Amino acid sequence: MTTSAELGLPALTVAPGGVATTTLTVRNDLDIVEAYTLEVVGDCAAWTTVEPARVSLYPGTSETVTVRLAPPRSAATRAGEFPLGVRVLPVEHPELVTVPETTVTVTPFQELRAALAPRRRRGWLRGRYRASVRNLGNAPTGVAFTPGQAGEELGFRVTPEKLRLEPGESGEVRVQARARKPIWFGKPASWPFEVTVGPEERADGKDPKDGKDGKDGKGAENNPGATPEAATPEPQKPVLEGEFLQLPILPRWLLVLLAALIALLLAWFALVRPAVRTSAKQAAEKAVAQQIATPAPPAATPADGVPASPSVGNTPGGQTKPGSGKPTTGPGSQGGPGAGPAVPGTGQQMSETIDVQAANATAATGSYPVPHGKVLDVSDIVVSNFQGDQGLVTITAGNRTIVTIALETFRNQDYHWVTPIQVPEDQAVTANVTCEVPGTPASGKQAPTCHELVNVSGTLSDIRRGN
Repeated sequence: MTTSAELGLPALTVAPGGVATTTLTVRNDLDIVEAYTLEVVGDCAAWTTVEPARVSLYPGTSETVTVRLAPPRSAATRAGEFPLGVRVLPVEHPELVTVPETTVTVTPFQELRAALAPRRRRGWLRGRYRASVRNLGNAPTGVAFTPGQAGEELGFRVTPEKLRLEPGESGEVRVQARARKPIWFGKPASWPFEVTVGPEERADGKDPKDGKDGKDGKGAENNPGATPEAATPEPQKPVLEGEFLQLPILPRWLLVLLAALIALLLAWFALVRPAVRTSAKQAAEKAVAQQIATPAPPAATPADGVPASPSVGNTPGGQTKPGSGKPTTGPGSQGGPGAGPAVPGTGQQMSETIDVQAANATAATGSYPVPHGKVLDVSDIVVSNFQGDQGLVTITAGNRTIVTIALETFRNQDYHWVTPIQVPEDQAVTANVTCEVPGTPASGKQAPTCHELVNVSGTLSDIRRGN
């Protein structure tokens, strides 16, 4: 005497979110009335039910119950083949328990959830974004990211290009949008784009969701117990929308300012500077001519008839300065023995640039030394702060401080003198730069050091030596 039970189908196929059913027939081969408890065992037990779950049979009779499979559509319901068993336990004779089994195939489905952050970026040439994706399907899947744009203004790079995600796993890639050409002047340009996130296609061109042997979940013809809900819907590919706002490298007001500065410089070099130099030259030539035309005063003769020797070191007030015996060649100078004023007609135009670079929070000095035997008449100094650095610059001529200015107050500054500043031999025109914050040039990247250029223009003349 035994208890017999048999499932209606040897194999079942069910799609997550769908329903599949089969039958279980229980027969009482005992000679007594027996009650049977029906319980699903195995990996499918969580979403499989038996209706009804308890039956009572007279001897020699049988009854058919329904086994209903309804796996939820979630990543926890893994795709694959799983055994399904129904334990038939007699109440009076539990030792006669039997467990009929069948195989259940859970079909795979694909579902992706993706997001792009930030949605909008601003920049001169490129914008960087993060694309995150989560596999909500029940099978491992490869995920590909395909950026696209309506025009050809942007190029894209995705790192890494593909991801391999297990069910319930998340991943992230970096998306870079780069403009193909810069905008130098004008208004910002907005470039919208899209990133399509979808399953990776197989090498043979088939969709990885397609199954074999009638187990694709698209119909019930190979699974009589499946209901129409078991069909696998076509997965939708998330489309992420983004935008890159490309900014002009140079603002419009800077173009106007540069045009005005160029016009002022042209006007200076074409009109003002020649007139100033001509006036200064005429005044110098007149002064030299007067000096040559004026006769030297006769030497004083004492009462005894012996000529007196010339006094040494007399000041303009007629007082003699103790210890002085050397004439000077100019303001603040220290002329050597026999040094005198500049020789007329020996002047030559010169222009030198002092290049000073100072690291952040440090100071640096550059200079132009006046050659020995020469005297320099400085007529023009132009200071260039082309990076927009912050700090101080101090310009000295010999022992005389010409100017101290804050770097952040100018980009180009020029100084001109009708009466030139005279720098004696062996002394120098010096530029001392104290760097507080290096500026940002037109390239858009902050410079590592402060960088100033000081152009010195004037006349170099020979020094008249005494006998």
